[in-house]
Amino acid sequence: MTLTGKGFFIWKIQECEGGSPAAIASVAKAAGLSHVLIKIADGINQSNVDKTTGTDLVPPLVQALHSAGIQAWGWHYLYGDDPVGEAWNGGRRARALGLDGYVIDAEREFKAPGMDVKAQRFVSDLRGYLGTIPAALSSFRFPSFHKEFPWSPFLQKTDFNMPQVYWEQSHNASAQLTRSFREFQTLTPIRPVIATGSAYGNNGWAPTTTDINEFLKTAVSLNIPAVNFYSWDYCRKSLPTLWNIIAAFPYPGSSPAGIEQRWINALNSRDPQAISALYTEDAVHITSTHTIQGRDAILTWYKEFFAKHPAGTVFSLTSQAGLDKTRNISWAYTISSKTTHGKDSLGLEDNLISYHYSTLS
Repeated sequence: MTLTGKGFFIWKIQECEGGSPAAIASVAKAAGLSHVLIKIADGINQSNVDKTTGTDLVPPLVQALHSAGIQAWGWHYLYGDDPVGEAWNGGRRARALGLDGYVIDAEREFKAPGMDVKAQRFVSDLRGYLGTIPAALSSFRFPSFHKEFPWSPFLQKTDFNMPQVYWEQSHNASAQLTRSFREFQTLTPIRPVIATGSAYGNNGWAPTTTDINEFLKTAVSLNIPAVNFYSWDYCRKSLPTLWNIIAAFPYPGSSPAGIEQRWINALNSRDPQAISALYTEDAVHITSTHTIQGRDAILTWYKEFFAKHPAGTVFSLTSQAGLDKTRNISWAYTISSKTTHGKDSLGLEDNLISYHYSTLS
């Protein structure tokens, strides 16, 4: 199976969209994701199983993603101390879940002496359990920094290379991705690269919108068929602006919803943070009663707007027109049999709203 477009790693399902499979699938669809990668195992243990009830949270999410036309991949963190048990756990679980792909997450544990033998045993057993399910290796970004890592044994029986190109404490995403891609062209066997970028923060550092755009544009220029980001759990809650940048980017093989529909979706989420993240930092919002500027002021306005509209209010997009940097939309919502219509003009900058003029009737 080929893989193109954009994807996101999920660590804990319950930390994403309240754990709702339908909501996760809907948000993924609106963002134009072609695939979602869910943690299914950790060593010899299963992941994303409710500790209280014992309920496996993965099957309903796989079903929801497939119903939305989105591939469901599973990822498995390995320790290497029991390669036979890890292969049995991950491979059989991937088959049982009906996954579209399986990702080996092998990191520092495999830099120890003798781990090449364990890596070889793991992938040999794994391949038998997976059958035709494609497999990918997710590990360090620069093989030149980790020469003791068993690259060849892993890559011999995997179909894709998914380096973790995390540019922590830096802002040179393009340079790091280019270097990673070129270094992997010197390894054998060569596998198609599907790079994973940073969508999280650590120790006061976080990617910028420029970082994300550079990463995506560089991936396109290198003809990388698909990209991923880590992680949904962190990005949606703490870096919503970056989520919207990724969602809006027209990566080959993806079909992102337009800014118009994403604005409506954010209204229906009743999440002021999610909707204010659709605006630039210095965006202007104009109505018949006010003119405000700045994302913080817009955030406050939407908090007040939602407070005036009861839960369950459904907003719908009734028409849209315009291309490039100017959009005109009509929308409506109904409360107690009374329908209110809106007509808005949107000015865009870097796929975010920089100017918003709104009228209601």
